[in-house]
Amino acid sequence: MTRVYFDNAATTPINGVALQAFIDQSRELGNPSSLHGYGRAVRKNVEEAREKIASLLGCEASEVIFTGSGTEANNLALKGIYWKRKSEDKKRRVVIISAFEHHAVLDPANWLAEVEGAELIVVPVTSDGYINMEFLKSAIENRKDEIALVSIIHANNEVGTIQPIGEIVKLAKKYKIPVHTDAIQSFGKIPLSFAELGLFAMTISAHKIGGPVGVGALILKRSEEITPLLHGGGQERDIRSGTLNAAAIVSFASAAQGMLRNLEKNSLYVSGLRDALRETIKSDVPDAIFNTGDGEKLPGILNVRFPNTESDSLLLLFDSEGIACSTGSACSAGVQQPSHVLLAMGLSEKEARSSLRFSIGVENSRADIDYFHTCIKRVIERARAAYRSTA
Repeated sequence: MTRVYFDNAATTPINGVALQAFIDQSRELGNPSSLHGYGRAVRKNVEEAREKIASLLGCEASEVIFTGSGTEANNLALKGIYWKRKSEDKKRRVVIISAFEHHAVLDPANWLAEVEGAELIVVPVTSDGYINMEFLKSAIENRKDEIALVSIIHANNEVGTIQPIGEIVKLAKKYKIPVHTDAIQSFGKIPLSFAELGLFAMTISAHKIGGPVGVGALILKRSEEITPLLHGGGQERDIRSGTLNAAAIVSFASAAQGMLRNLEKNSLYVSGLRDALRETIKSDVPDAIFNTGDGEKLPGILNVRFPNTESDSLLLLFDSEGIACSTGSACSAGVQQPSHVLLAMGLSEKEARSSLRFSIGVENSRADIDYFHTCIKRVIERARAAYRSTA
């Protein structure tokens, strides 16, 4: 059977260079915290990887804190900043996020509210998938002395819309409020500079850019300290203790270099495939509805509503044809709930439950779109027959 992978927003295939870097470093003996020659050799490779990632992100090497995942980095940012800011001033209990954050931000923010006594302000989003800047501006100006941090996703993982992080930082900077952004979907796909954005903290992850699973990073301003989640050996500025995963870190840097070296070419290629997929869907399913407008978006994400279908049925039917896509965030897979992202954008539960995300990567080809064309009408017809039988 032909296999087509349209779920690159969930994870990407590890590329050949990154895989070889992982294998080579895995063969090297030594704990990077050890002082003997073995340890120093591994540490040298880790620090070179840190410098490579820093140069690609427009930050300093000392600002790169390696973690075991993007989720860990987001938890470290939200909890660490909140605890530190509140310890300095007990009034700082307010955490501001958007209504369509990834669960790796949404859930720790809710945890802070439920367990730590934080007050959560959730910024609404428009039907096109962009945050309501007037609401955010009002919240910052009205609660400025009480805000611990603002965390707004850089590009949404389900609909691909890119948020005005630079403007948000300018709003918050007036009152010395730290801003964090989850840039996991953006890194390696669009230009991204930590220094130019003026951020306090930013999160990235390797497996979204052709790197290995199990390594991410929190980019944190070098002059700032936050309260750690983990205590132990004092690695990573004493903010993230634990033996560094040298093989994954070196592989992460290799993957990042490859993606950034070819960023413009990759972006044009992937957006071309996305547009071809969009035209194929419009042609084959005329009543399909695309869940974003014409604003700035990532090159590879397409979120589509197919009326009179259930997304779970669609997912399984596409899978039976060898086509992998998703109903939303992979972290919510298997949970029978409509996408909180689409609900935040104003879709009804019924509309959200009939939507799928197709996410394209550099490994995809025009042949994948052509194969999709041979399957989609059959899949939609079967999905609608199943929907009618249960209506």
